[in-house]
Amino acid sequence: MGAKYFDIYGRNISIADHPTMVASPDSYIHLTTWSLEDHEGEISIGKYCLLTPGVRIASASKITIGDGCMFANSAYVSDADWHGIYDRAIPVGKTSPIILKDNVWIGDRAVVGKGVTIGKNSIVAAGAVVVKDVPDNVVVGGNPAKIIKELDASKEGITRIKLFEDPEGLKELYDQIDQYTLKSNSFLNYLRSKILRSKEH
Repeated sequence: MGAKYFDIYGRNISIADHPTMVASPDSYIHLTTWSLEDHEGEISIGKYCLLTPGVRIASASKITIGDGCMFANSAYVSDADWHGIYDRAIPVGKTSPIILKDNVWIGDRAVVGKGVTIGKNSIVAAGAVVVKDVPDNVVVGGNPAKIIKELDASKEGITRIKLFEDPEGLKELYDQIDQYTLKSNSFLNYLRSKILRSKEH
């Protein structure tokens, strides 16, 4: 949704099948790679991933994102400092690849820094700043991010990977839900809602 607010800059950017991307005029999604002398950025996003408004992923090295990952509003993932500590006028600074394994969830306004690997099924809480590796099946939060909860690996719920195993069936299910939800809609009810502003319409 909002495809014209989806900004792609650079080479070596790929997204696998069945992504969900939601952007808005005040919150573009940005995928950016840099190619400068010693640096060749790459972003590889797996199947069934979700990117929401304001998500920024920037690479001067390599960012690998597994299947079924979710990025909440304004999440930021970057594998570079973008400037040196002393030579601040010279891009790109230090770089180190990032890996997000399958089913990772990056929370609202969270930041994932260079050189980090985030384990399968793990969650980065809203506003967290991740500067060290995160194991599988945990929730991390804070700045710098630390483990605040361990997840029970045996309790596997409905992931985006499972949800999209049958994309045609999922589309049919969504169509049925829409038809059921909107079955009482009519032009007359629309007019009533505009004129009466009633809560029930």
